[in-house]
Amino acid sequence: MLKIFNTLTREKEVFKPIHAGKIGMYVCGVTVYDYCHLGHARTYTSADVIVRYLQYLGYDVNYVRNITDIDDKIIKRANENNESVTNVTNRFIQAMHEDFKALNLIEPNQEPRATDYISRMIALVEKIIANGHAYVGKSGDVYFDVRSFSPYGCLSHHDIEQLQSGARVEVVEAKRDPLDFVLWKLTKPDEPCWESPWGKGRPGWHLECSAMSMELLGEQFDIHGGGRDLIFPHHENEIAQSQAATKKPFVTIWIHGGFLQIDKEKMSKSLGNFVTIRDVLLLHDAEVIRYLLLASHYRSALIYTDDVLKQTRQSLVRLYTALRFLPAAPAEENSPFEEKFTEAMDDDFNTPIALSHLFELAHEIQRVRENDLEKAASLGALLKKLGGVLGVIQSDPEAFLQSGASVDLAKIERLIAARNAARKEKNWAEADRIRQELTRMAIVIEDGPAGTTWKRLK
Repeated sequence: MLKIFNTLTREKEVFKPIHAGKIGMYVCGVTVYDYCHLGHARTYTSADVIVRYLQYLGYDVNYVRNITDIDDKIIKRANENNESVTNVTNRFIQAMHEDFKALNLIEPNQEPRATDYISRMIALVEKIIANGHAYVGKSGDVYFDVRSFSPYGCLSHHDIEQLQSGARVEVVEAKRDPLDFVLWKLTKPDEPCWESPWGKGRPGWHLECSAMSMELLGEQFDIHGGGRDLIFPHHENEIAQSQAATKKPFVTIWIHGGFLQIDKEKMSKSLGNFVTIRDVLLLHDAEVIRYLLLASHYRSALIYTDDVLKQTRQSLVRLYTALRFLPAAPAEENSPFEEKFTEAMDDDFNTPIALSHLFELAHEIQRVRENDLEKAASLGALLKKLGGVLGVIQSDPEAFLQSGASVDLAKIERLIAARNAARKEKNWAEADRIRQELTRMAIVIEDGPAGTTWKRLK
């Protein structure tokens, strides 16, 4: 029985979809003005595993992840580069897709761009105004009247009377209240704009996700996710404007992931301490990065260091080593290992515990393989099946174990051939010398029935 921690209620709840067997899930996507960083990788890898597990349980998942392609940061970057907004967004959308593909993220069912939904956003603002929850300010911008919506603060659990205007709450004379937020802003010179009943302008950031999610998933849907930094004000404002328009509950369960940190600070572009996905991919295998992101619970903080990534690779080496030299076989059914894996994932997608059960399964494969290869093969197929739910250990074992070597592969093969020749001649001293040379190159060799194989030590 799947239980998910709901930010709205602050407790784990038994998951019950609105429509039996079908799930609508929306995750706030990237604002495309720069390369994606590891914080993005964590958010979307967590969402990816959630979708994979829901599909494993048999649900038909409609997964929507938007692209914000109009925003103040995008306009600023375009002006800095003396290029069009479209050029900026298209370039970074392509880079995002490359990074996400490398991390083995499944593609969302739908990936709407904000600029394709402007008419829906305008219609949504009109409905909010008609229902008495928005007004045109002195500047001509349209604002949401926060105090007209009594549940405001339900997601972030803020007391509206104690909220103070700050860095995230713009104070302008055009507003009736400092807490009010913009739904539609009039254009400034040389900015992208669209016609509206209130003049040429563009939508507020919060409005975009409400319009796109409800258009594609309906006025009520099951799961809405994103990073913890989006709880307030973004998701709080989404609830307010959506429910003000429809007069219905908006989302059943809100899921928020913890921060990825560098030196105990949240990784973000605004703080200038971010590491891009593509920079890390130059130094580490993509699957190692993905495994690191899954090795802690999605709601907990994760501290990134390069040393941690190096250690993480050894965990994957253990799993892939268990899969080596196993013949093809159907996955074992009704296995206690799969039962324990499912119990862990049913507990709010607890990937660290689920991974621990994969290691137990890998240990069992190694234990039985010499005496019962058929049993080991079926367990190996199960290990790969469950790994697939997490998006790991899907490569050929030899390909992974030999990946990332910084030495000449041909040299490794020459040394192994020379060692085998020395062993055949019973020149054990020379064979040992070559083994030691390979060890200094961080290469481990193993002799078995299939001959001599090798893998990286680190």
